Amino acid sequence: MKSIAALFSTAALGLTLSLSGALLPAQSAHAAKASEAQKPARSAVKSQRKAKPGVKARRVSVVDVAPAKPSFGQLAGLHADQDELALKSSVALVLDQDTNEVLFSKNPQAVLPIASITKLMTALVVVEAQQSMSEMLSITNDDVDTEKGTGSRLAIGTELSRQELMHLALMSSENRAANALGRNYPGGLAAFVTAMNAKAQSLGMKDTQYVEPTGLSSRNQSSAHDLAVLVKAAHEVPVLREFSTSAEHLVAVGRRNMQFRTTNGLVRNPSWDIGLQKTGFINEAGRCLVMQAQMAGRKLIMVFLDSTGKYSRVGDAERVRKWVMQNAVKVSE
Repeated sequence: MKSIAALFSTAALGLTLSLSGALLPAQSAHAAKASEAQKPARSAVKSQRKAKPGVKARRVSVVDVAPAKPSFGQLAGLHADQDELALKSSVALVLDQDTNEVLFSKNPQAVLPIASITKLMTALVVVEAQQSMSEMLSITNDDVDTEKGTGSRLAIGTELSRQELMHLALMSSENRAANALGRNYPGGLAAFVTAMNAKAQSLGMKDTQYVEPTGLSSRNQSSAHDLAVLVKAAHEVPVLREFSTSAEHLVAVGRRNMQFRTTNGLVRNPSWDIGLQKTGFINEAGRCLVMQAQMAGRKLIMVFLDSTGKYSRVGDAERVRKWVMQNAVKVSE
């Protein structure tokens, strides 16, 4: 399976969809690098209105904000595909965790950037390495985001345990925390990324690749089917269930206590019984969400990729939950 990143060219896009929804290659995968520089562009343009006789001219400042770059899914035309639930996500998959029965799917084999969903694999590799969770690790300049230029509440020099860093990576999607976890793996960051890809292969995630542990790179890519496999594997690890579903966590940083909160508002919603979750966002990936949740007497795995709008992935999850509950009622009648 070729990733959608493989379809990009600096000159043009040659995109075709097969009947199964999988994308067919048109250009080399290396051409996607041009899409990775997506720092917001803002330019202030000053204009001057023509002054009336005897009236002093007034300078007006106009800020022209460049629109966000389209996601890979948008560029590939995946949002043109309609579905019965009118989801805003261009890729979706809902399956029964116990039976693997697919209840709903939309472009499940399309390969897209997955943003911070990456951190589920990061945490899984850390746990399986059986490194000391109490060992103190330092945030260094090597953990600063040079990919997208994002900030962090974890200042350079911050020291936290491996356990705390993993908690923040899963709950609050802390990028510096995730990078520090990979950097302190035996053999360093390169060895950690190799371990991530090896774990993906061992799970049968054939459409997945990782190049770093945070998800900031658009070259971290997967399909909905592969991510469902990852969610199922991660859900088997108690600490990953606990940390990913924390609503908030107080962390002692030096002499200060810092409050961190979940990136997924559904965790606080009493209508939901979530066993594991992770959100993600970069422009190339759109809004992403994966979850394991119980509803209508079933354990379900839900994957939403490339959703448009700040709250659309949550809205999609609510639409699916309502649909599942309605169908459960119909079956029982």
